[in-house]
Amino acid sequence: MTEYQTVIREATEYLRKKIDFSPKVGLILGSGWGDFAETMQGALRIPYGEVPGFHTSTVPGHAGEWAFGELSGQKTAMMVGRLHYYEGHGLKDITLPVRVMKQLGVETLIVTNAAGGVNTGFEVGDLMLITDHINMTGVNPLFGPNLDEFGPRFPDMSKAYDPDLMAMAKAVARDQGLNIREGVYAQMTGPSFETPAEIRMLRVLGADAVGMSTVPEVIAARHSGIKVLGVSCITNMAAGTIAMKTGFKGANYATVTACSSANHAIGEAFRNIKHGYLDACVTGGAEAACTKFSLAGFNNMTALSKSEDPDRASIPFDAERDGFV
Repeated sequence: MTEYQTVIREATEYLRKKIDFSPKVGLILGSGWGDFAETMQGALRIPYGEVPGFHTSTVPGHAGEWAFGELSGQKTAMMVGRLHYYEGHGLKDITLPVRVMKQLGVETLIVTNAAGGVNTGFEVGDLMLITDHINMTGVNPLFGPNLDEFGPRFPDMSKAYDPDLMAMAKAVARDQGLNIREGVYAQMTGPSFETPAEIRMLRVLGADAVGMSTVPEVIAARHSGIKVLGVSCITNMAAGTIAMKTGFKGANYATVTACSSANHAIGEAFRNIKHGYLDACVTGGAEAACTKFSLAGFNNMTALSKSEDPDRASIPFDAERDGFV
């Protein structure tokens, strides 16, 4: 048994002693989605730092804890925040929670993130179903000896994001009147944001959105035989995109908007998960409407829309204020 296999086993055993059920659904809450954890009533919360072998996220807005409980009657293991490669964490550390989820019984994983819009047809505040991804990091969590107990040496990634889960998610969105996008997600390493030239490259390669997370976890999940549904919230338009759409000259001038209900979107759009598939519509679709706010840690709810405040609609892009993680 390798050192990493020992870490997986010890972390799994620790969590099994804490919970009295076997979760079938896993959920990873990315930037801007953390408040969704509050919908899990009576959740058992366990800080990552208390679990053997786990590291704690250093990124603001990522609580760095497990939440175990029920969501719409489904036993769920929820990660409130994730680890990122740019924080200096190794990919095995980043994907350790996915391995542990598999050992705990998870069969379906929903991954979420905040992303920059590369597709010029997108609008800030859109929710995008991830149909595929492009790994631009140059690394892979499956490097090294294969974990034969989880999956094959060369796992198939032709359907990384489960077609049936996507079809059901789209059906639910239609029933609720939600305009949900579909597209390809590209992961860069970060932490620097992309240059306009890099965004043009990604657009040529077929990317619709870009971020700094998610891909390693999806690779590990598919290697483990876990079905995956991915959702991005488009929180800003990527470098150069706003100028292309609006005719502004220079770098980034943007109306900074995002889904105020991003932290509730899973509950709004994907209420019931059963046997690894979505099987029921949701309620309260009107509440999933997007509201504009600046992205100062996803907390500063300041209206910046052109219609509401024309003088502030063309403020220069500021990486710390308007960026995404």
